[in-house]
Amino acid sequence: MIELEGLTKRYGEKVAVDNLTFTVRPGIVTGFLGPNGAGKSTTMRMMLGLDRPTAGDVRIDGKHYDRLKDPLTYIGALLDAKAMHGGRSAYNHLLCLAQSNGIPKSRVAEVLDTVGLTAVAKKKAKGFSLGMGQRLGIAGALLGDPRILMFDEPVNGLDPEGIHWIRNLMKSLAGQGRTVFVSSHLMSEMALTADHLVVIGQGRLLADTSMADFIERNSRSYVRVRTPQRERLLDVLHQAGVTVVESGGALEVDGGKAEYIGELAAQHQIVLHELSPQQASLEEAFMQLTAESVEYHAHTDTPVEQPRPWGEGWNRS
Repeated sequence: MIELEGLTKRYGEKVAVDNLTFTVRPGIVTGFLGPNGAGKSTTMRMMLGLDRPTAGDVRIDGKHYDRLKDPLTYIGALLDAKAMHGGRSAYNHLLCLAQSNGIPKSRVAEVLDTVGLTAVAKKKAKGFSLGMGQRLGIAGALLGDPRILMFDEPVNGLDPEGIHWIRNLMKSLAGQGRTVFVSSHLMSEMALTADHLVVIGQGRLLADTSMADFIERNSRSYVRVRTPQRERLLDVLHQAGVTVVESGGALEVDGGKAEYIGELAAQHQIVLHELSPQQASLEEAFMQLTAESVEYHAHTDTPVEQPRPWGEGWNRS
């Protein structure tokens, strides 16, 4: 378990992390979301003792990170896949980590096999692709067989097979009762992986809730209906006190259940061509919640200069 209490980090006048309090619990995958510059990386670095908090406290299974004996056996982390000696082989990189934390040598071969790098174990890390580097970083996180795992952008550089593998790995680790904390900008993948979400913006906590509750609270849910008897269905729904929005030939019914609408239509012998509940994606809910916390905005309306025909202002010399 990871516990944060009033965690704060200032760099001069800038507050990177502002009084964060939340708990990352075992047995589930907890997603950590926020716009660029929200303070996610700084928070994770403070969890691992890499940055010292200006105020507040963070504990790993009840202890400060610098008080952990053989910390890789408590918490394994992937923060930067490039944080390794490029001149060492994958095997020797992991062996050095193992020796520094009292981990048996046999564990190195085990984690290399787990992440699919056995065939390149003797190759130098500097020759690895981004995806291979990610796998080696994940192997390092798993090395001490820790009860807590922390991953920052774990699918970066992985191919579809690798993304599927890391998703199932994180779910499996949580299913074993471990604490799994993962930060990612890939919303579609987070929606498939995380059970719980912690969302921050401009260093402050915006949400600490289940995936389902987060989407429900920060998006619009409705039932989409299509029928050849449009006007008749509208009359029936209005008489029932149901709010309806007309949209592109379909009806969008707010605050109603699909079953109830279907039963109403059947009672009045109205033919339906579509009756489908609609809910926003995690990405849409995230954009809705964090709209006012985005620090860096791109502008799509910037005029782009069109290429000039040859001879109009060109210097031919």
